[in-house]
Amino acid sequence: MADNKLFSDFAPQSTQEWIDKITKDLKGADFDRKLVWRTNEGFNVQPFYRLENMDDKAFMNTYPGDFPYVRGNKKDNNDWLVRQDIIVEDVKAANAKALDVLNKGIDSIGFVLNWKDLSKVELTTLLEGIFLDCVEINFEKSHGSIDLIKNLQTIATEKGIALDKLNGGVSIDINSGFSTVGNFCGSEEASYKFVKEAVEAAKALPNFKVIAVGGSLFNNSGSSIVEELGFSLASGAEYLSKMIEAGLSVDEVAPKIRFNFATSSKYFMEIAKLRAGRMLWANIVKAFGPSNNEVCKMHVHGETSEWNKTVYDPYVNMLRTQTESMSAVLGGLDSFTVKPFDSAFAKSSVFSERIARNQQLLLKEESHMAKIADPAAGSYYIESLTESIADEAWKLFLTVEDKGGYLAAFKAGFVQSTIKATAQKRDFQIATRQENFLGTNQFPNFGEVLEALPETVLAPADKTAADAVCETLKPYRGAQAFETLRNKTDVYSKTNGRPKVIMFPIGNLNMRKARAQFACNFFACAGFEVADHNGFKSVEEGVKFVTEKGAKIVVVCSSDDEYATIVPEVYEALKGKAITVVAGAPACADELKAKGVENFINVKSNVLETLKAYQAELGI
Repeated sequence: MADNKLFSDFAPQSTQEWIDKITKDLKGADFDRKLVWRTNEGFNVQPFYRLENMDDKAFMNTYPGDFPYVRGNKKDNNDWLVRQDIIVEDVKAANAKALDVLNKGIDSIGFVLNWKDLSKVELTTLLEGIFLDCVEINFEKSHGSIDLIKNLQTIATEKGIALDKLNGGVSIDINSGFSTVGNFCGSEEASYKFVKEAVEAAKALPNFKVIAVGGSLFNNSGSSIVEELGFSLASGAEYLSKMIEAGLSVDEVAPKIRFNFATSSKYFMEIAKLRAGRMLWANIVKAFGPSNNEVCKMHVHGETSEWNKTVYDPYVNMLRTQTESMSAVLGGLDSFTVKPFDSAFAKSSVFSERIARNQQLLLKEESHMAKIADPAAGSYYIESLTESIADEAWKLFLTVEDKGGYLAAFKAGFVQSTIKATAQKRDFQIATRQENFLGTNQFPNFGEVLEALPETVLAPADKTAADAVCETLKPYRGAQAFETLRNKTDVYSKTNGRPKVIMFPIGNLNMRKARAQFACNFFACAGFEVADHNGFKSVEEGVKFVTEKGAKIVVVCSSDDEYATIVPEVYEALKGKAITVVAGAPACADELKAKGVENFINVKSNVLETLKAYQAELGI
């Protein structure tokens, strides 16, 4: 028995045999239309993959830590730094908070300066008590980055810390700044000269990054994963080209670049994105003739996406950030920030920051995801996604290069129009619930009520300058349109009462229950007061009940066959008292419309636009 091979009694099955079996089970349905998924990234995903799908993938023959680093930069582990950002309003307070969180599992700090310049004395106070050779220190939104780098180097020297032990960086991202403002702070030449001077100032700090490539900007503006990666690679290549033209070598510049990606809820694709990104960047840098392959490594900081976070039912954000964290660390990166679940609409609390920290610590300390190099390796699905994302991102990168590079493509409007087209497609998918936001456009919390939300929460972040030379990117959240819709009802209800939507279940038990549940969720997305009922024995009973309850909208829930007789009776009885809505798309719809019934909701409805129309009809 010990010599028997596992499953030796089972004959191997070819791919075609599997397809034939699936096609038979589909009972005439088209295989491609039914099971093949067309992604927003521009490629198809098959319902299953096999070993034979790996045959043509050259990167499969590499090891972790080897060029082109598709399997990670490290040979023997998948470790990453757990980062928390701290807004610096007062240096002493920020220092106290940093010391506190460093004792709670954090090993990377991001000090957000909000364009505040720090003197050497202030920087010393900010870093007091922090072991600079043990903790990664980063600075975000700093105007005085060059002075900051020099002062940090001086402080480290005074403390007797070897400069190669300083890890972290400043985030100078001229391209992202231009993409959000529409112009440079000063001239274009002066801006890139500043970048060069910062790289030169950090020469003595080999592990300190200077140039940031803000892929998260594309992500949070509604881009696809391929667009986030392709445009990020183009931006990174632009920095390389300009710095080399300015007299620096690729060996000096490439190690100073760090990519900042945001991670969305597309679990497997996000794993593949990071693997594909490392491979493509390694080949891009290689083309510039570095002295060794180590220079070709992509350095990545990740953060949870802002695009898919919600204001209503905000605790669902914890589920989103958890899967995002898991896919990011499985894909491999250097550091990661989990944004607190309430960061979309409030100043984060001690509770929300603690949850955010512990989400990563659970993955590292209890799930041991830092122990295994390239844990996604060998998955037929993820390896195929890696190749598909790499192919499409490379095509986009080459298109941008043909247009003269990232900056030229952005000035010409190509980057914005590409992302806008994807964002509009995704907005439509959200409106029609092809893309679900739990608690917002699907299964909302019926009893949740919010005060009037600030415009900054409900509108895209527009930082376009008055002297902008082109259109800009405007980060937003996919849920904002639904949140605006619902908050409009919340505000209206303070003085006018909340409009009541009552189900009118009658007839076939199974159909009426299913359609009532669907309709309840449908109308609750607008913040209406929704009430179900066990079922009415007659139209008269139902009409009496909903009229006494003061229903503004009545949703008839029954079977298609019964609608032909029931709906006209309900409609005539409620005419002028309430809006009659039919749940479903019955074959008799045209007959009902001929009798005056105009309102139907079903799975193909544009939920957002339909609910806006009902708000308008109710005077909201």
